Amino acid sequence: MDQFIVKPLFGDGAVAWYTPTNMTLWLGFAILAVIAVLVLSTSKRAIVPGRGQSVAELAYGFIYKMVEDICGKEGVKFFPYIMTLFMFIVCANFLGMLPTAFTPTSHFAVTAVLALMVFFTVTILGFVLNGTAFLGLFWVASAPLALRPVLAIIELISYFVRPVSHSIRLAGNVMAGHAVIKVFAGFAAIAVISPVSVLAITAMYGLEVLVSFIQAYVFTILTCVYLKDALHPSH
Repeated sequence: MDQFIVKPLFGDGAVAWYTPTNMTLWLGFAILAVIAVLVLSTSKRAIVPGRGQSVAELAYGFIYKMVEDICGKEGVKFFPYIMTLFMFIVCANFLGMLPTAFTPTSHFAVTAVLALMVFFTVTILGFVLNGTAFLGLFWVASAPLALRPVLAIIELISYFVRPVSHSIRLAGNVMAGHAVIKVFAGFAAIAVISPVSVLAITAMYGLEVLVSFIQAYVFTILTCVYLKDALHPSH
């Protein structure tokens, strides 16, 4: 698990809140990657787009349609925030697949902050837009009256568990994939099984590239679903 250890960039001292680490370095690389994909590649827009502009336009259209389909027209105003979330996560995931790279999204310290940002944004927005009617999200009016208090407690618990599941799903899947690749890499030193180990590493690497995108997609689509609850609690 040494690949997940947060280390200072300079020296071997203790890590404080102000210490530059491999975590902050690769978080910075992820931000630069987002800027490169969305800003630099579209700075010279053309009617016939190049590869960079095509990637940026595909990402834009993909997330815009997701937000519009799930949240409706009212949710489009939150598209920049959701687009930023998706691009940051997918870029951090892909950069983490580079040899000797550090993957920030494999740490709950990163994914929990992202999930809590979504949780507080949705909760505050829900009360601002709907007032106390937002509490109707926890009251299952279609259930028998005797069951409604019990269901309300269950709904309330599940609501506050959202940031936990939201963050653990992303970090857990990213961490598990990297750990499995490292285990297979350890077997590559054994000559008898090294060919099988190399094939397994190649297969797992391809799978992890797919998982890197899927987990960013899942995090984003859940954000849209939670946002829909704030915009339309009665639904």
